[in-house]
Parts: sequence; structure tokens; C-alpha cells
Amino acid sequence: MAESSLKEKTAKGLFWGGLGNGLQQVFNLSFGIFLARILDASDYGMVGMLAIFSAISSVIQEGGFGAALINKKNISQQDCNAVFWFSLSIGSSIYLLLFFCAPLIANFYEVPELVPLSRFMFLGFLIGCTGTVHGAIFTKRLMIKEKIYINLIALFCSSCIGLAMAYHQMAYWAIAIQQVSYMALMVSMLWYKSPWKPTFQFSVAPLKEMLPFSVKVAFTNIFNQINQNVLTVLMGKFYTTQQVGFYTQGNKWMMMGSSFVTSMVTNVAHPVLVQVSSETERQKNIFRKMLRFVSFISFPVMLGLALIAPELITITITDKWLPSVSILQLLCIWGAIIPINNLYSNMIISRGQSQIYMWNTIALGIFQLLALVFMSSYGIFAMLTTFTVINIMWLGIWNFFARKAIDLRYLEMLKDLLPFLLAAGATMASTYLLTRNITNPYLSLPCKIVLATLFYTAIMWASQSVIFKESIGFILRKNNREQ
Repeated sequence: MAESSLKEKTAKGLFWGGLGNGLQQVFNLSFGIFLARILDASDYGMVGMLAIFSAISSVIQEGGFGAALINKKNISQQDCNAVFWFSLSIGSSIYLLLFFCAPLIANFYEVPELVPLSRFMFLGFLIGCTGTVHGAIFTKRLMIKEKIYINLIALFCSSCIGLAMAYHQMAYWAIAIQQVSYMALMVSMLWYKSPWKPTFQFSVAPLKEMLPFSVKVAFTNIFNQINQNVLTVLMGKFYTTQQVGFYTQGNKWMMMGSSFVTSMVTNVAHPVLVQVSSETERQKNIFRKMLRFVSFISFPVMLGLALIAPELITITITDKWLPSVSILQLLCIWGAIIPINNLYSNMIISRGQSQIYMWNTIALGIFQLLALVFMSSYGIFAMLTTFTVINIMWLGIWNFFARKAIDLRYLEMLKDLLPFLLAAGATMASTYLLTRNITNPYLSLPCKIVLATLFYTAIMWASQSVIFKESIGFILRKNNREQ
């Protein structure tokens, strides 16, 4: 592929990826508001308790081979066939295993209704395994625009189905049907639009060739899913479905804010850092600049979300969800760190040290699990606080490996992070003090947003922040070019 053609396709891929992520968040937010107004916390709790089983099953059946296909320079029909039939075989086996283990899952949570619900919901990952290769091919060929269209159509149609089920008093089944129908619609359209179709030829040789790479990806993804869902599992075991539902709702809002920032890192950091991986000092400088930019965005966005959480929840999904406000506010502290951890992991992988990324993720998962089990008897907020503190402290572990890779010292990391953390903290504290006596949420919400924006901008301007100036300059130059 010609260099200019590759650059053009990459630019288009980044544009459509960013646009698609934004539209998907809008769709999720809009339909989520309607569903949350109809359903209650226990409905979300029922579905939330099964999330980890579907997530881990999806990772196992995919086996990291989807990423291996994307990473491979040239792929053949034989490669794709091998991954397709492997994924389908493993996915079918896991579904049968979980189908017969459904009573054990229900007994673990002491919720009998989970037996039929789990057997239906697990169909989602079984359907998904038939689209693993198709999705990988779309990504490898930078068919991002087509993939975004498919994703948005499937999301819109399945959300309409879920809303219809909710209006007909289907309770937690409405969420389950929405999730399974989304997967069925997306995979169907991937098959229809995909340039590749499977044949009945199968060879183990391609799997053996990709195994050293794919197994690391698979293990890492499994522990990533454990890390993300461990709180839901433990809460489902030790607390009520309603409490799990309040956590699920708070976590959903936090992830919408955090993923907005994380998507910027994922789309840009890895390829850029790979290009300069042979130049340690240059990579360090670029990494530090990215670290400052992510901090400049992440801290005000996530702390700002915590600030407006009471009004946002009350206005959008009514005050019946107010118990999720304090959960959301605490999780926002963790959410501010997620993009930074993601940036560190991209840097480690760009150095060809995927084994460090894998073992670090596994160590974090094991440590979190042990700590959270110990804290479970002290209540939900003790668990959430422990979870948040561990993830913040783990930033030091990431920097330990970063120092070995690019000689990034802890003081340099703090110098890049702390100015934006302190600025965002001072902004939110000042805004809270000035608006705390406004009782009308419809007035309080815009006041908080406007004041926080003005305060943070003023602090950046007064401190002569280089990242702030460069961001403003880029926006102005872009507007001038468009004019």
C-alpha cells in the first residue's frame, strides 16, 4: 500500500472511530435514560451479576486470535478459517457448559430467577463468536466507517426492542433481550457486508503460528474483564440485587465519561509510540506530552462529572436513582486514572514488552480480588474506596516499568500530573461552594458547568499552560482552514 494511501485511510479511520464513539455514547445515554426511568435497580442488578460470565466467555472463545489476525502482516483464507472454526467450537462448548451450570450460578447468588435469564443471555457471546473473524477483517482493512454504520444500526434497533419490552413490563428481560438482539443484528450485518466468508477447510497450523501472541492477549483480556467486573460479582454475592443495580448504574455513567478520554489515547498513543520506539529519549518526550494532555482532559472531565452527578441523575433518570450518585462520585476518581493507566500500557506494549503488560494486569487482578473479599464485610463504600485506592496506587507500578523502559522518574510523572489535578480540584471545590445553596437542579446544573469551565480555563490561562495554549491554537488553526 502506498504511503499516502495508508495515511489517508488511517486519518479516515481515526475520524470515523472518534465520530462513531461519540454517536454511540449519545445513543447509549439517550436509550439508557428511557430504560432507567422505566426499570428499577434490581432489574439492572440481575443483568449485572451475569456480566462477568459473558465477558470472560467471549474472551476465551476469541482466544486472542482476532487480535492476532489484525497484527499479522498478511492473512490467508486458511488463517481466517482456522480462527473461525476454533472460535465457534470453543464458544459452543463454553455455552453448553454454562447452560448446565446455570443452577450453580443462581445458587451462588441465591437468586433462582438467574437460571433462565443466564441461559438466554449467554446466547449473546455464542452469537458473537461467529463474527470474530469478520470484525477483525473490518478493522485490519480500516473499514472503520462501515463498522461504525453497522454498530450504530444494531444499537439503535436493539435499543428500540429493549424499550418496547420495558414498556410491556418485561423488567430485567428487557435489558437481556436488548443485549442479545444487538449482538445478533451486528453479527448478521457483519456477515452481509464482509468481503470474507468461511469454508469447511480447517488446519491447525495457523493457530499454532499465532498462538504465542494470541495467548498473551487472551490472558491479559481475561484479567482485564475480572478487574472490571469483580465488584459486581462480590456485590451480587454479599448484597442485594437492588444494591448491585445502583452500582451498575453509577458505573455505567462513569464509564461513559472515562471512555470519552480513553478513546483518544487508544486511537493515537499506540501507533505514535511504536514509530519512535527505537528512540528512547524521543519516545519519553512524546509520552510525557501525551501524559500532560490526558491529565489536562481527564481530571476536569471526571471530577466535573462527580460535581454535577446529583443534578444529572435527578434530571435524566429521576430521583429513584439517587443512591447511585455517591457511587458515581467515588468511581469518578478511579475513572480519572483509567486513561492514564491506558497510556502507560500502550507505551509498554509499543516497546514489545507485552509480557509485562500481561503479568502486571494479572497481579492487579489477584491483589484486587483478595483486598475486596477482605473488605466485603465492611460495606459497599469500603469496597469501592479500596478498589479506587488500589487502582490509583497501581499507577506507581506502571511508572516503575516506565522508568525501566524510558527512564521516566516518579518526580517527572508527578510534575506532569499534579498541576492539572490540583487545578481541577480547586475548580470543582470553588464551583461547589458557590452553587451549594442552589436547590433547583435545573438551575444548579448549568451554573456548575459554566462556572467550572470558566474557572478551569482561567487557571490554565493564568498558569501559562503549554498544553492549554497548544490545544487552543490547534482548534483555531482548524477553524481557519475550514473557513
